[in-house]
Amino acid sequence: MSRLTETRPQRINVAQPQLDMRPKSANEASPLADDFELKMEAAKRELEELQHQQEEIAAKERELKELNERKEEFLRGQNDISDRLTTSLTAIDRELYELRQDIEALEETRQCFAEHQQVIDGMNPQSWSRDNLKEELDQSIAKLDHAEDEYEEAMLHFANSRRANLFTAPTTKPGKVSGPPSAFMSNFSQGLAFNLPLIIVAGIGYAIYLAS
Repeated sequence: MSRLTETRPQRINVAQPQLDMRPKSANEASPLADDFELKMEAAKRELEELQHQQEEIAAKERELKELNERKEEFLRGQNDISDRLTTSLTAIDRELYELRQDIEALEETRQCFAEHQQVIDGMNPQSWSRDNLKEELDQSIAKLDHAEDEYEEAMLHFANSRRANLFTAPTTKPGKVSGPPSAFMSNFSQGLAFNLPLIIVAGIGYAIYLAS
């Protein structure tokens, strides 16, 4: 028995490793698949971020375009109103200058006319004495002539302006008030005045003589 036991090869029970060939379940994911999914999600998020940035850039471009259009419109309006204001200011300044000139001239004219009016209103021929009649008359005529000359000068000055209606021309153009009479006429008038009674008496006597 021992010999048989020795010669019979012994069966060695070596446990061979068994390969697990069972297919993995659908719920189980390999590390490679997990990494791919993570990368896909990251790429998707990056793409969404890029799209969002692109939309922001497009919105900013539209906003910038609108701002540039508004700026161009503003510049056109600025130039237009600036030109109109400049033109109007120039015209207003010219009008104000002319008005100031007219006002100054009117003030001077009014003062001049008021002085002449006061002088003329102060003339009273009834108070002139016989001894000073010639002197008073000469002076008064000269004052009237002076007033008329300055009135005509003022009327001509404002003739082509809007103030022309402030002056009225005489209905009939009178000549200048006659100046001082000549010495001959003065002596003749005075001699006639003194001898007029004698002439009348002589005329009456001559008429009686003729009637007798």
